[in-house]
Amino acid sequence: MADMEAELQKYLAEQGVENLLKDIVVKLCLNKPPDVLEFVKDYLTDLQAEKAAQVDVEDEDTAPVPQTSRRGAVSAAVMDVDEAEAYEKKVVPKDPDTMEHLRSVVIGNVLFQHLEEDELTDVLDAMFEVTPKAGDEVIKQGDEGDNFYVVETGATDVLIDSGDGNAKVVSEIGKGGSFGELALIYGTPRAATIKCKTDCVLWAIDRDSYRRILMGSTIRKRKTYENFLEKVKIMETLDKWERLSVADALESANFKAGDVIIKQGDDGDDFFLIIEGECEVTIEKENESAVVNTLKAADYFGEIALLQGDKRHATITATSDVRTAKLDRERFERVLGPCSELLKRNMDVYKEFTTE
Repeated sequence: MADMEAELQKYLAEQGVENLLKDIVVKLCLNKPPDVLEFVKDYLTDLQAEKAAQVDVEDEDTAPVPQTSRRGAVSAAVMDVDEAEAYEKKVVPKDPDTMEHLRSVVIGNVLFQHLEEDELTDVLDAMFEVTPKAGDEVIKQGDEGDNFYVVETGATDVLIDSGDGNAKVVSEIGKGGSFGELALIYGTPRAATIKCKTDCVLWAIDRDSYRRILMGSTIRKRKTYENFLEKVKIMETLDKWERLSVADALESANFKAGDVIIKQGDDGDDFFLIIEGECEVTIEKENESAVVNTLKAADYFGEIALLQGDKRHATITATSDVRTAKLDRERFERVLGPCSELLKRNMDVYKEFTTE
């Protein structure tokens, strides 16, 4: 089994499957096509065409030429697991105000919205200062992109050359603005020139650092979840591959002491596993409420509404800061099918109070 897993991991890394899927997700987020399947089909068709064109160029024994299409260039070179795990965290010193400014700017960007808090902190830590002068070109239309920039101070012009050799100013990016985000995913030529109107202070992150942070974090998270799931009693019925499927599907969700995580009577769409912390289970009946259980690390909740297609049967409140991992309804049904019968049997713990 271990040899098979290693072989499959190697195959997926060599073929760049994870990066391909990430690229597709990012493109969908940026374009929001009405027909997702048609868009993905076109994406893969263009990718195949680019690959074929590259092979033709190599066969002709000439230097490769950049290929362009409406989809955009293929993402940067595939990064394997060893490279990602070998990444040494970069920390460029910044004062708290600068960190907060960078956070407020990038948090609304589609390439940063999916990051966990620790991943976002690593990205912000790795950003380095760039101080171009008035008149300097930060990026030039047609050049290959490699950095994403946030403007801390100063103002820049966005210029586009439509092909006649005369670049025209189409907009301005000032303090709090950002540009160049697609460089973090794709090696696409820059679509515009960014020229400083004034002296500027910019903060930048390069593609390699961004991708190493994300891939390294994904690998570490998978290992953490895999080890944790071995301690969850209901997961004992799953084999190693099934547990890996659950680990890959889990999404982090953290709560503060006093937060109501789920409320009795609400619709239920998520299943939770407690990684760290404690929660209180309260059930209300005939205008009376009672604490019926205390949940701690390796316990779970939220399965009743998903298994029965019903409302929440209890209120779960965090009694300390709580780290959880959750599955939405679709992923719950997909990856926890093998232990659904055990989950149903364990629902009896809640019925003891409601039937009294």
